[in-house]
Parts: sequence; structure tokens; C-alpha cells
Amino acid sequence: MIIAIDGPAGAGKSTVARAVARALGLAFLDTGAMYRAVTLEVLDRGLDPMDGAACGEVARGLDLSFDEAGKVLLGGVSREAELRGETVTRTVSTVSSHGAVREAIVAKQREIAAKLGGVVAEGRDTTTVVFPEASHKFYLSASARERARRRAFELDVPGRIDEIQADIERRDRLDSTRAHSPLRIADDAVEIDTDALAVEEVVARILARIRSGRGGEGKP
Repeated sequence: MIIAIDGPAGAGKSTVARAVARALGLAFLDTGAMYRAVTLEVLDRGLDPMDGAACGEVARGLDLSFDEAGKVLLGGVSREAELRGETVTRTVSTVSSHGAVREAIVAKQREIAAKLGGVVAEGRDTTTVVFPEASHKFYLSASARERARRRAFELDVPGRIDEIQADIERRDRLDSTRAHSPLRIADDAVEIDTDALAVEEVVARILARIRSGRGGEGKP
């Protein structure tokens, strides 16, 4: 079984997908973290994030794997703090917009899912490009303001909400207008507005639909 969950930055996809994976006994596939890993490697090598050919070469040669908790390993090493840092966050939309990068990483994502036999995958294009025939598809949405508030709380910087919101809106524009695999809602995905919902409520809604077979079903 493949459960695909898409949505914009800060909509709570990773937290929700991890919980759904635990509840269903499936592996969690953080596709966004894979693009963050490519971005970190690009920055480590001093390459230009705008150089699609160079970024694609990095993506094709990168040794990516996941630990038991579903966190990405870069060359077998966890670099979680750096992957989630502001420098990578500001740059990942640029690196992930390159067709060569997406082609390489999508292939790795499909390979991982095939090897595991089933996953809960979250990202920007898991419902539309990576797993178009997923068993169930969901799209988590939230206002830019709410996503900025959550991020500011996570970073413990309540005074920076406006700044964070501006960056989120910038990333939204890049993600939704890029030429390769833009962020969009799949026709057969169930959209859940998370603005007024706790994580547990979002997870419960997703599990209820999966277990009842109502909505969000891709092709069998």
C-alpha cells in the first residue's frame, strides 16, 4: 500500500505522515528530506544552486538512505540539524526545481517504495508524479500565516513571523510555478485544511478515510 500526502511548506506533512505510517505499520518516506540532502551537498561543494546540470550530477551520485525512524541519511550519516537549517530551507526550492534533480530523486523514491513494498510518502509531487497510482492520496493545506506561526513556534522566534511568512510565500511561488513537477492538488486527492486542526485530528481523518475506503483512492 502506498499512501501519498502532498502540500506546501509548513502544512504539517512530515509529522502527520510519520503518525499515519506508525498507525498502519508502514515505512515513512520523507521525499522533501531527500531534496534537502541534495541541497546540503550542493552547498557543501560550493556549487551554484541555480546550475541545474551540476545539481543533477550531485543528485544522481548521492548516497541516500533512511534510518529506522524514517530520517534521511547522507552517506550513511544523519545530518538532520543541517538539513532543517535556514540555509538549506532558503535554497531547497531552487535546487529541487531542476528537472535533472527531480528525475534522479523520483527514481530513488520509487526504488525505495518498491523495495519496502509500501510506504507513507509526503512531499510536493508524491500524489501527482512520484506515485500517481497511490492507494490513497491526500493534500494538506494551511494559510501562509498559520504555517509561519507554526514555524516560528518550532524555532522559538515568535518575533519573526512576518519574515518567515514572506519566505514561505516565496517558496510557495517557486514550488507552484516551477516547470518540473509543480506543486498542485491531484484530481483524486482529498484536501484537508489544517488551519484549525491539531495533528491528531488530521491523522484521525486520514486514517478514517483509509480504513473506510472513502475518498482519496488512486488506481488499485
